[in-house]
Amino acid sequence: MHSTLLALVTATLSLTASLAHADNYPSAPIKIYVGYSAGGAVDVVARAIGQRLQVELKQPVIVENKAGGGSNIAAKAVITAPADGYSLLMAANAVAANMALYQPAPFDVEKDLAPVALIGCVPVVIAVNPESPYQTLARLIQDAKAKPDTIGYATPGNGSTPHLAVELFASAAKIDLMHVPYKGGAQALTDVMGGQVPVVALNALEVLPHIRSGKLRPLAVLSAKRSNLLPEVPTIAESGFPGFEASVWYGLMAPASTPKPVLATLTAAALKAGASPEVKERLAAAGGEATPADAASFARHLHAERERYTRLIRANKIVVE
Repeated sequence: MHSTLLALVTATLSLTASLAHADNYPSAPIKIYVGYSAGGAVDVVARAIGQRLQVELKQPVIVENKAGGGSNIAAKAVITAPADGYSLLMAANAVAANMALYQPAPFDVEKDLAPVALIGCVPVVIAVNPESPYQTLARLIQDAKAKPDTIGYATPGNGSTPHLAVELFASAAKIDLMHVPYKGGAQALTDVMGGQVPVVALNALEVLPHIRSGKLRPLAVLSAKRSNLLPEVPTIAESGFPGFEASVWYGLMAPASTPKPVLATLTAAALKAGASPEVKERLAAAGGEATPADAASFARHLHAERERYTRLIRANKIVVE
């Protein structure tokens, strides 16, 4: 009886302390972990939203890059951090795919992390060497059907978002392409521009400078609507696959047991930040779009993406290097 009473008192005190802490939140700097190197699309989005969150939360927001493990290192850093709202993850598609890509699964995104808000998206772009015969996506599909597994496409690596995006497209188009994985987007671009591989799939941020310089020819953006920076490039839906989309999306997440009042504060601040002109302009300059959505919408999106990627990875036996 004594031990039971002691446990109840301890739990009550712990809850009271947690709620008191939530009432004072935030009272210290907040850190956003990014699972990729500085300068990439995820990093750009994190820094854009972080700068505006400082205004909304009236506390410094620091971005820390923890690259490696397909973003698993950063995700685990947040999962194991104190659940107090001061450690956040700028998540992207990988958190939905990595449980199927890596065995044993590194974490359970829907149990170990709590969604805060969706921030925005950047389309994956399919582009080719300008000397290639592919003027349109239809021509690429035609040749791929005539010569299965002979047309190579470069990506930043096995299991990367562009890789999975093209596999989703290939499945919808009923074609077989030859995946040529690289250790990063820069190497993939070099070989496609050099003529070693005909096709590349990367996010808009990485391909835009080379499209503008004439070193790449875009065939399609894998987003729901045309990109403001590539208005002349058709979407995958316009190319004959209505309803298809495989953009890179970004959202803030926190440790799963973060107090609800803290999560509510973060969600409100993130939605305001995502709707601000500053964030919209920063994402547009990176080829993306600010699409802020609340935690419940993010949770539904995350679940659907997890299921979609799991089916794709298992059906195609995709493994990481």
